[in-house]
Amino acid sequence: MKFLDHLEEWLIGTLMGAATLLIFVAVVHRYLSSMNTPLQDWLLTTNLSWAQELCIYMFVWMAKFGAAYGVRTGIHVGVDVLINRLDERNRKLFVLIGLLAGALFTGTVGTLGATFVWEIGHTDQTSPDMEIPMWWVYLAIPCGSYLMCFRFLQVAWTFLRTGELPKHDHAHVEGLDEELKGQAA
Repeated sequence: MKFLDHLEEWLIGTLMGAATLLIFVAVVHRYLSSMNTPLQDWLLTTNLSWAQELCIYMFVWMAKFGAAYGVRTGIHVGVDVLINRLDERNRKLFVLIGLLAGALFTGTVGTLGATFVWEIGHTDQTSPDMEIPMWWVYLAIPCGSYLMCFRFLQVAWTFLRTGELPKHDHAHVEGLDEELKGQAA
């Protein structure tokens, strides 16, 4: 599972960084194009109209995989105020029902998304600016939803075996503990 965990983190980080860089370049390009500079002619011939569309698609993919990451690490939004007030036996039952319902829902969305991607893949529909096949864009739905379904099942299986749910410590910064230990020595 470490490979999948790292792939998920790498994909999210790469998409986030690339989208940020792309928007930065597009904004600087737009700003410099409006100024009367020697670069203006060259900048006006450089077409970055596709940047916004690509950034939107990158954020869609990032959000789908980020939701799966959130389930795995325990940072996905959950409302458990009432469940935490139940006695231990009922709490475990409702937590398991919630995890399995999440798996069922995301599995259903993944299947519907895969059907949609299959159908749109048999058309000539392309994106407006980049002119890529739209099924590439919509492929984020089944891929991200199936990964999220898998993560719900993974958390449910761990919960059944150990009774533990993933918890996210907001104060913890990965790699910082090792760095502080090295400075203390």
